[in-house]
Amino acid sequence: MALMIWVAVFPTLTVLQLLLRGLGLLEDAPVVLRTLILVTVAVPIVVYGVLPPLQRLRTRLIHRRARA
Repeated sequence: MALMIWVAVFPTLTVLQLLLRGLGLLEDAPVVLRTLILVTVAVPIVVYGVLPPLQRLRTRLIHRRARA
């Protein structure tokens, strides 16, 4: 489960940071404010967008192994 969460969170945070840096947004903002904004955007993306398909894939893999 921890690996699945890591697989969802790491790429999401990386892409968001690169996107915000590329757009020049939040460059002069304090680290705490940048982190707050990044987490505010990333958590819903991960919870509602990335984790559900990963959980379905994990369930399918577990059931496939149980049948084999």
